[in-house]
Amino acid sequence: MTLKEIRKKILKGDIIGLFRLFGKDEKSMQPSEVAQIFLNLPASSAIKAFQSFPEKNKITLFPYLDSLVQKQIISEITKEEASKILNSISSDDLLIFLSNLKGVELSGTLEYLNEKNKKAAHNLLGYPKESVARLINTEFATLTKEMTIDEAMIHLRKYHRDSETANIVYVVDNEGKLVDDMPIRRLVLNEPGRKIEDIMDGFYVKLNLNDSKETAVTIFKQYDRSALPVTNDKNVLLGVLTADDVLDVEEEKNTKEMQRFGGVESLEYPYVKTPFFSLIRKRAGWLIILFLSEMLTTTAMGHFQSELDAAIVLSLFVPLIMSSGGNSGSQAATLIIRAMALNELTPKRWWYVMRREVLSGLTLGIILGTLGFIRITIWQQLHWVDYDPQHHGEYWYLVAVTVFFSLIGIVMWGTLSGSMIPIILKKFKVDPATSSAPFVATLVDVTGLVIYFTIAAIILKGTLLK
Repeated sequence: MTLKEIRKKILKGDIIGLFRLFGKDEKSMQPSEVAQIFLNLPASSAIKAFQSFPEKNKITLFPYLDSLVQKQIISEITKEEASKILNSISSDDLLIFLSNLKGVELSGTLEYLNEKNKKAAHNLLGYPKESVARLINTEFATLTKEMTIDEAMIHLRKYHRDSETANIVYVVDNEGKLVDDMPIRRLVLNEPGRKIEDIMDGFYVKLNLNDSKETAVTIFKQYDRSALPVTNDKNVLLGVLTADDVLDVEEEKNTKEMQRFGGVESLEYPYVKTPFFSLIRKRAGWLIILFLSEMLTTTAMGHFQSELDAAIVLSLFVPLIMSSGGNSGSQAATLIIRAMALNELTPKRWWYVMRREVLSGLTLGIILGTLGFIRITIWQQLHWVDYDPQHHGEYWYLVAVTVFFSLIGIVMWGTLSGSMIPIILKKFKVDPATSSAPFVATLVDVTGLVIYFTIAAIILKGTLLK
């Protein structure tokens, strides 16, 4: 097996042949593994690869592919093939796929669906994009409390098929309202003659169709469930949300937050599938904003030009001052944004955060300031650098004191800014991740210079600064 052989198989879209090169056959191919290979295929090769699979494997594989590849496949294959695939995948996977379509693309794809799926799609796509209605699986098993376990098992075998939601059954009344949920093992481990109401525990956790995806993630974590029923405002059971769907939502959310925190607009598609100019557009906006913001640093330095001319030694510590402030601000922003994402903090606790970060900034500033003071002292005493050439080393200690107090002030300001900006954004219903590390660092860079030169003007006045 050579790299040339592997590359040849990939370009041809021969995924089955590629697996055989690694000693695997079709039966051992996992959909998730195959989907990873599809991420690196050109569009034409992806279509060929998908077409090379047997019909059964196509249906199994389709939900694991990223949305861009899915759309390419549906647009290229015949209407009959597309209809077969879309009507065979689970309802939640179908809704996720449809949610990524817009306009004519969506209306055209809806024509591929049978009446049942089309009706469900029209109903659920009317809900907000961030609601759990867009994720629910409408295939679920229901029982009534009057049934015996034996009758329930016969009912399940007759009317329900094996699916990802089959591990949990739901007890409903005559109007379809949710009464209870129970794992299938409870039916298996009890006597066949017992009634369903005898083995009910009367406790269930549910979601509402209008609940957000973030709410669903929180409830899944809190109650450690593999599936949750979804009802309307009248408690009528309409679908089921599974843990794997929530994991996808959490991954997507975390990916977008990381991209925004890095100063990049969130990408609609994976990095390797995002067109070059689209990637440039996503990155250029923030870079331009940050570049223009950094111009204020030049303005700040120009304002203190006289101090720099009088004591050029001050410029030696500008990188140190700016980086310390920016780093402390980025640290604080990261901690607060993550704490709010995990619901550990709310904007109402801003005073607690402020007190904590001011004290943290003071402590960290003293630590860094002390290191800076020691560094200047050692370099001066060993005659590696003369920090006061105008006065033959007479006032070097004032430079060290300036750096010491400047670091305290700048680190305190950095931690305060980094912690408060996300809280303010959250208060105004703006994604806190927007207060990205680059944005906080830029803000602290500019204000840090003002703090540094102001402290220098006070301490060095009459000595290095006349």
